[in-house]
Amino acid sequence: MSDHNASEPDRKAEPGLDFIRALITADNANGRFDSRVHTRFPPEPNGYLHIGHAKSICLNFGVAREFGGKCNLRFDDTNPLKESQEYVDSIREDVKWLGGDWQGREFYASDYFEQLYQHAEQLILAGKAYVDSLSADEIRAHRGTLTAPGTESPYRNRSVEENLDLFRRMRAGEFKDGEHVLRAKIDMASPNVVMRDPTLYRIRHAHHHRTGDAWCIYPMYDYTHCISDSIEGITHSICTLEFVNNRELYDWTLDTLGVYHPQQLEFARLNLTYTVLSKRKLIQLVEGGYVNGWDDPRMPTISGLRRRGVTPEALQDFCARIGVAKADSVVDFSLLEFCMREHLNAVAPRVMGVLDPIKVVIENYPDDQVETFDMPYHPEDASHGSRTVPFSKVLYIERDDFREDPPKKYHRLAPGAEVRLRYAYYITCREVVKDADGNITELRCTYDPATKGGWSQDGRKVKGTIHWVSAAHALHAEVRLYEHLFSVENPNAAEEGKTFVDYLNPDSLKTVTAMLEPALADVAPGTRVQFERIGYFCADKDGTPGKPVFNRTVGLRDSWAKIEKKEGA
Repeated sequence: MSDHNASEPDRKAEPGLDFIRALITADNANGRFDSRVHTRFPPEPNGYLHIGHAKSICLNFGVAREFGGKCNLRFDDTNPLKESQEYVDSIREDVKWLGGDWQGREFYASDYFEQLYQHAEQLILAGKAYVDSLSADEIRAHRGTLTAPGTESPYRNRSVEENLDLFRRMRAGEFKDGEHVLRAKIDMASPNVVMRDPTLYRIRHAHHHRTGDAWCIYPMYDYTHCISDSIEGITHSICTLEFVNNRELYDWTLDTLGVYHPQQLEFARLNLTYTVLSKRKLIQLVEGGYVNGWDDPRMPTISGLRRRGVTPEALQDFCARIGVAKADSVVDFSLLEFCMREHLNAVAPRVMGVLDPIKVVIENYPDDQVETFDMPYHPEDASHGSRTVPFSKVLYIERDDFREDPPKKYHRLAPGAEVRLRYAYYITCREVVKDADGNITELRCTYDPATKGGWSQDGRKVKGTIHWVSAAHALHAEVRLYEHLFSVENPNAAEEGKTFVDYLNPDSLKTVTAMLEPALADVAPGTRVQFERIGYFCADKDGTPGKPVFNRTVGLRDSWAKIEKKEGA
């Protein structure tokens, strides 16, 4: 049995190490756990993983990798009412996508149901557990408060023989749900409420996704988790801060049973602005139809982030940047966006797309002429290759790239102004065409044939470069523009009479028909690109050949928008 109560003073943090890695480094130096490192990622298969789980995945698998150890994937499947194979499959996919490699060590709490049952009988025989016949409400009432001790159950002093008989009959299916529970016999006056005779088993006549109907009693998470760690030879059982009070029960269970004892370590969970990470709330969003499933790109689920176009490298970088701490804090969503941009900037090919098109007619360009320009997919990485982009008399540009009455520092297209069309020509706006309501419908421009390729032989400078798409060759595509799912930074802090769903952002999804260059016609789902000067986008699974659908992953930093915002303020 390991010395889980080893003193802490000699386990000082090394420079550059978070406290968990510092503790493991000291343990290895001291020969604790025979200098082994064996962690586990233990999700409950009752929902899809979210970005908070990504932090735990990166930590558990990362620690194992860095210290030459192992990390198990274990499903804590002790509640058949809320678990399913769908969740198991999604968790596997998410962990693998994020870089977690469990090397075939995939385990389930249900693998250990018989051992857990035998350990429960062991506790009964030792006088450390009893069958309680109080209802769930009565047990809660007897538990006491943070300032008042609990009250012992009238069934607490049943004999060992009676407890053993009742527990075996519970297993045999003689009783209804809720008729009895098995509780640990610890201390109803403990200052730690968790230790006031916690429930170890409950009756639940429900079909389990792995064991079927073999069991009608199921162990509680706190009881199951520590024994599963012990069976698997885990050294460091890393969990989030809300389990710090449960550590005493973790230690009591393993010590009372006299089995191998890992150490539980707690770190602060992730809190993210404009987001909810409660699994219960995420289920409510899905089942209430507030989002389009678990992988809706507005969801903080790993599958939703993946569908949105976030890369595993960006998530790994995000988790590394926020670090591992002992105190709760809130991370600004903008840090995640920064990590997205950093990685996508390096790996995403550049293409041109116009999201809010306005027509440009180049009056002095030949009517039937079509030119092609060879454009690199990445200006700084030739390995991405290039593509051919058609150019013709009628183009589309972004409506926001034209101002009829431009303010200072505006270097895009305006009446009489000259700008560069990306990789193509200089054009000058000569006329603005409007409809009966005064809306701009068309810009009449001229081009300088001597500026082919986007530079002039006479050396004149233009300050503005804008992107474009040939109207005759434009690919019409659905583009989904995502914003924060919630309109406030902390939707969990609801005002009286409201819930978190009252803060859903009505503008979290806007769908537009964009004009894209034809190279994107048959792009594969999951392909990530940068629409030049707009942002990063990902081809969605809803697209079909010739009719792609793109999700906005994250926008680019818009220098002009910042100028306008600053001047407006």
